Amino acid sequence: MREYQVCTNCVLDTSDPHISFDENGVCDLCNDYKNTVEPNLDYKKLKDELYRTVDKIKSDGRNRDFDCLIGMSGGIDSSYMLHLAVEEFGLRPLVFHVDGGWNSELGVHNIQVMVDKLGLDLYTEVINWEEMKAFQLALFKAGVPYLDNVQDLAFVTAVDNYANKYHIRYILNGGNYSSEFMSYPLKYYYYGTDMRFIKDILRKFCDNKMETYPFGSVFRRKIWLKYIKRVNTFKMLNYIPYNVENAKKLLNEEYGWKPYPRKHYESRFTKFVESYWMPERFGYDPRRVQYSSLILSGQMTREDALEKLSHKPYDEETIKDEFKYIATKLGITVDELQSYFELPKKFYWDYKNGMYVIDSARKIARALGIYRAQIR
Repeated sequence: MREYQVCTNCVLDTSDPHISFDENGVCDLCNDYKNTVEPNLDYKKLKDELYRTVDKIKSDGRNRDFDCLIGMSGGIDSSYMLHLAVEEFGLRPLVFHVDGGWNSELGVHNIQVMVDKLGLDLYTEVINWEEMKAFQLALFKAGVPYLDNVQDLAFVTAVDNYANKYHIRYILNGGNYSSEFMSYPLKYYYYGTDMRFIKDILRKFCDNKMETYPFGSVFRRKIWLKYIKRVNTFKMLNYIPYNVENAKKLLNEEYGWKPYPRKHYESRFTKFVESYWMPERFGYDPRRVQYSSLILSGQMTREDALEKLSHKPYDEETIKDEFKYIATKLGITVDELQSYFELPKKFYWDYKNGMYVIDSARKIARALGIYRAQIR
C-alpha cells in the first residue's frame, strides 16, 4: 500500500490515486497551475479578450430575444456570473434552471432574488422525478461513488439541448480556475457522459424505461454541439480576478443572496453525497480539491484548510435526519439506504465503460490545447 502523503503547498493527498509529488513534496497539480495558469494571468490582456467576446455575443444575438443562456443553479459562481453579465457587460441572458428534485430552500431563494431584481426571464425545466429517482437508485445499487452524475448529466444536457433548439449560440458557464482549478480523481468522479457505462448500470439495476431523461454523450457535447452546431460555452469568470468571498459580499448586499455553508450545497442531494456518503463510504473528502483550488488562487491559507479538514464535513447531530430525508425522498426505507452503504465498493472499471475511447480523445484534445478535464 502506498505511504500516505499530503502536498506541502495545498491539501491534496494520496486519497487521489494518481497524485505525484516532486522533491519538495509539492503535488503535480500545484506545479501544473504554476506552469500553465499563473504565466497567463495577465488580467489586462484577459479583460481585452473578455470585452471582445462580449461584443461578439451581443452582435450575434442582435434581433433575438436573448443573446446568451446562463445555466443557473443558485450557487455562488453562476450567481456572480449572472450579475456580471447583466450589470457589468449589458448582456441579455435567458436564465435557465434545471430542477432535478433536490433544490434546497436556500438555492431556490438565491435564484429568485436575482432574477426578480434584474428583471430577467427564468425558464425552469423539471426533470421527471420517477426517472431521476430510478437512475439514482440504480447507482446506489451498483455500489459506485458517482451518485451525483444523475443531476450533473441532466443539468448539462438540458442546457445544451435548449440552446441548440432555440439557436442560442452562447452558453455562459460559471466554471473557473480561481475556485475550481484542481481536478477530482477519476476513481471517485467518473464521466457522467460515458453512455456505455450508464447503459450497463441501467440495464442491470433499473426497470424504468427512462423515456424523457436528457441523456447526452461526451462526443455530442464536445464535438457535435461545439463544432457542428456552433454552440459555444464561455467561462467568463476565467477572465477576471474572481474572489469568492468578495462575490458573496456583493451578492448579499445587492440582492439579498445568502451564502451556503459549503460549495455545491444548493442541492440537498449533493450536500449529502459530498459531506457524508463520499467521505464515510469511500474515504474521499471532496473538500480537499475545493480548498486546494482556493489556496492556489490566494483565497485560503493552507493552515485554514487543514483546520477545516480536521472537522467532519457533516453535522453529527443532524446526519440521521438527513439520512432519513434522502431515503424518504427516494421512496425507500432507512434500512435499505443503509444496505447500499454497506455494499462492496465498485468503480467504473467494474462495469462496461468507454474509458479507453474517452481517454484517447481527451489526450488528443489536450495535446491540441482545446480541452482540459476537471477530473483525472
